[in-house]
Amino acid sequence: MSPRKSTIVPTVSADLQQKALLVHARLCEEYGCPIAYFHSLDPLSELISALLSHRTKNRDSDRAYKQLRAQFPTWETVRDAPVNEVEAAIAPATWADQKAPRIQQVLRLIGDRRGELSLDFLAEMPVPEARSWLEELPGVGPKTSAAVLCFSRLRRRALPVDSHHHRVAVRLALIPASVAVGPSHALLEAQLPEDWSAQQVYDNHEVLMLHGQRCCYYTKPACDRCVVLDLCPHGQAQVQAASRH
Repeated sequence: MSPRKSTIVPTVSADLQQKALLVHARLCEEYGCPIAYFHSLDPLSELISALLSHRTKNRDSDRAYKQLRAQFPTWETVRDAPVNEVEAAIAPATWADQKAPRIQQVLRLIGDRRGELSLDFLAEMPVPEARSWLEELPGVGPKTSAAVLCFSRLRRRALPVDSHHHRVAVRLALIPASVAVGPSHALLEAQLPEDWSAQQVYDNHEVLMLHGQRCCYYTKPACDRCVVLDLCPHGQAQVQAASRH
C-alpha cells in the first residue's frame, strides 16, 4: 500500500518549536500533566469508536459504541449482521445510515488483508507505516489514524488534532489559519521533540484541546484569563480591540 501525506515530516524552525514547547509547558501546568488516558481499548475497538465519533458529540458516540457492543458480542458478528441492525444499534451517532455500512466495509477489509479481525499487529510497525496502513481504509484520515495509535492500549507516539486543538494552534500562530485540520497533524507533530514519550504527545493534544474547551472558545474566548495570552497574536488583538471600546 502506498504511503500517505501524514508520513512526510515538515521542517520546523527552532523558534517555532521553542514557542510550541513553552505553550505546552504552561498549559500542562494549568491542566495538570501527565493526563490519564481516557480509553484502554484494543486498537480495532478504538478504530470503530473513532469512526462512530465523526461529526458526533462524545456522549452520543459513546452511547452508540456501547449499544453496538451490547448487541453484538464480537466484531465478526458486527461485520456479518444485517446492515439495518447495525444502523439501529448505532442510532445515537450522527449519520448512522452511512456509518453502519462503512463500519462493516472496514471490518471486511481488515479481515481480508489480515486473515483475522485484529489490529494488534500495528504495535510492531513504525508509527508512520502504521498510520499509512490505517489511512488506506475508507473513512480513515490523519485524525482517526492518530487516535487509534495514541488512544488505544497500543499507546503509540501519534498526535491527534481535533477542532479545539486546531483552533488554539491557529490562534497561537503555531500553524497558519489556511491549514485545515487534516494537514495540521503533520505540522503540529513535527513541532514536538523526537525523544518525547507517547504520554507527552498525548498530553500535548489533551492540554490544547482542554484549553479550547475551557478558555479559548470558538466565540468570545476568555483571553483575560488565558495563561498563554502573551504568546497569542489573536488574543492580543482581541484584548486591544476590547480596550478601544
